Amino acid sequence: MTVSDLYTRLRGQLARRLGTGNRASDVPDEVLGSHVPSPPSRGRAAAMFAASLTFEAVERRYGDTRALRGISLDIAPGEVVCLLGPSGCGKTTLLRIASGIEKPSAGRVLISGREVAGPSRFVPPEERHVGLMFQDFALFPHLTILENVAFGLKALPREEARREAHAGLARVGLGHTAQQYPHVLSGGEQQRVALARALVPRPSVVLMDEPFSGLDVQLRERLQEDTLRLLKETRATSMIVTHNPEEAMRLGDRIVVMRAGRIVQAGTLAQLYRDPVDLFVARLFSEINEIPWVVEGGALRTPVGTFQVPGIHEGEAAVLCLRQRAIRLRPPGSGLDGASQNGASQNGASRNGMGQPGRILHVRYLGDAAIVQVAVQGFEAPLKVRMRELEVPSQDGEVSIFVDPERVLVFPAEVSEKHPVSGV
Repeated sequence: MTVSDLYTRLRGQLARRLGTGNRASDVPDEVLGSHVPSPPSRGRAAAMFAASLTFEAVERRYGDTRALRGISLDIAPGEVVCLLGPSGCGKTTLLRIASGIEKPSAGRVLISGREVAGPSRFVPPEERHVGLMFQDFALFPHLTILENVAFGLKALPREEARREAHAGLARVGLGHTAQQYPHVLSGGEQQRVALARALVPRPSVVLMDEPFSGLDVQLRERLQEDTLRLLKETRATSMIVTHNPEEAMRLGDRIVVMRAGRIVQAGTLAQLYRDPVDLFVARLFSEINEIPWVVEGGALRTPVGTFQVPGIHEGEAAVLCLRQRAIRLRPPGSGLDGASQNGASQNGASRNGMGQPGRILHVRYLGDAAIVQVAVQGFEAPLKVRMRELEVPSQDGEVSIFVDPERVLVFPAEVSEKHPVSGV
């Protein structure tokens, strides 16, 4: 018996045992797994039975179009995984297959080891014990907020379902809206109602499709924090679809980057940031200067340093990626510590120990940060440097430029790259 089957049976036993006037909290915890709390002003969410979610060589075809191309992925119980990629990459299709809204053309989907979709088996959505939350929230306009949240509790007695729904609303801070209708709530409040509705049946897996895309920036960040708190409190296994790298970084224990129906790379934020497999992934997690160059003597020999290029052959085109935050600006003629000095080459310094000369062309302030454009002899385009606002040198001034070689990335030139290739 799977975790989902066990939970369903326990809920059924409880429903049959409860009579008029009985409270769910009177049932011992070992029967229910957790009691139904009375509505607090804002409480902690009840824990769920976390389940694993597995995709094995999943494909989805629409005629001659392959939306998914052999997706294999394991999501551990209680893990929050974000699917990140551009529109049309297949991330929402994968979520719909996990929920049972769509069937895979090939491969299998398993929840806690139980096959729910495959060549010879298909479990309908209502029997998978998953919670769904969509971009448009999908609230029923003719039902009250309480009735919306209780919609997925049809198997429970009416009064118990109401208690559960009240508790769910209280957890998201909206207990006072129970008798109102969706149209009187703000977008952020509707999002929290949709979250409560997805979590109140205590699903073992929660699936979210772009849940924050329609909200303004400040509200989005606050609701992301609230959502992550609830997911962690409930220990729900979660898969969140997003096209926003910052959102994925905020929410995901792991991030799965997708492109053209395939998984490009999966890992923690630190793994994806420090060791991206290609330029596509690097662009998602770093603001970078992309400089076309040619391999000479087994390395890229540039005005800001020499960088090794394993796997790229002599004379081939490459892309040097200098992270905007990995570039340091110092007074002209000085070393990395800001003092004038002579010595050996270090950290992208020239042979006399001083940085490469540059000239500030433009500064754009972004609150407590700034982007500085610097012209460097030998580079066709100015470098962009992202730094703290208080550290910005005077405009139109000369500077010395230093690059941290440990944070430099080099990739083979993309076939579609349109930039001219430079070299020395």
